[in-house]
Amino acid sequence: MSDDTDTALHAPAVESPPSAPESRGASGTPAPRRGGGGVTTLVALIALAAAGGALWFAYSLKQGQADAQAALRGDLQARVDELARGAEQRKREFDALKARLADADGVNKSVREELLGLGERSRHLEDAVANLAEQRMSGRDALAMNEAEFLLQLAQERLTLFHDAQAAIAAYRLADSALAAAEDPVFASVRQSIGAERQALEASKPAEVQATLTALERLRGQLPALAKQTAATTDTAPTSRWQGFLSQFVRVSHSGDEANAARDVGLTRSLTALDLREAEAALLAGDAGGYAAALERARGGLAAGFDADAAPTKEALAELDRLLKQPLAPALPELGTALKELRNLRATRALSRPPATPAVETPQNEAGT
Repeated sequence: MSDDTDTALHAPAVESPPSAPESRGASGTPAPRRGGGGVTTLVALIALAAAGGALWFAYSLKQGQADAQAALRGDLQARVDELARGAEQRKREFDALKARLADADGVNKSVREELLGLGERSRHLEDAVANLAEQRMSGRDALAMNEAEFLLQLAQERLTLFHDAQAAIAAYRLADSALAAAEDPVFASVRQSIGAERQALEASKPAEVQATLTALERLRGQLPALAKQTAATTDTAPTSRWQGFLSQFVRVSHSGDEANAARDVGLTRSLTALDLREAEAALLAGDAGGYAAALERARGGLAAGFDADAAPTKEALAELDRLLKQPLAPALPELGTALKELRNLRATRALSRPPATPAVETPQNEAGT
């Protein structure tokens, strides 16, 4: 607007045509010229045009600014609408995610409750398995203790009644094996006592009943194969004619003579076999005196009725001598310490075992299952 005004102001002046000589009035003063009003009008028009241009420019500028602001508002509104739609979409997604999280929380809660229930059941199962294992172990230990106690008592009674030390030693071995199978260190002291009593029995060197019975039976089997003793007749005094005549009809002899036993070898075999049978019975009964007497009689019968120079007879006599030298019932140790210790251990375990209480079933939350 200022530029148009400056242009109008600095424009060259237009020469007006020569006008008629100024008329003067009657008073002689010159009349005003008519060209000054046109310039003013022109200037006014120019000013009006400049003002109109300025107004138009201002209007155009304002209209452009309004259009720009309207476009900016439209753009901003579109962006706001887009942001609103995005926010709405995010809100829907957030609601869906929240619903999923709620569902996941519900599932996790049910799974957690189910896991707690499974854990409780697992603990109950472990307790039941532990109880079964403890009952199994206690049952096996009780069975081992019963077996060991029976064997120890059997060994003691066998040794007391029959003086059978070999059977007692065998029973002690079985009792120690029964306690060793339990694999419980509590039985270590009892096993030590069993081992000490067994070593004491073995140190007494008792006669082996079965081996002795076998030897006696073998001797009885050898009796039929022994050779008969040859009778040596020696005349100590000359016989008279009357004795020679009477000896054809009557022969006088003593019943205890060895010659008489030598003549009846069958009776000698039977008597010797009976003596050996009696020795077996005395061995089983633990009768040391009867055992030795029976062996002495059997040896006397063998020496009197059979050929002492024959090899079978020598072997039989040597076997009888060996059996006579072997003590039937030596001084045996006193038993019962291991049995008493085992019974004390049983009583101690029975007192220390707590009473069995039934397992209390805790209520389970079945909401998750």
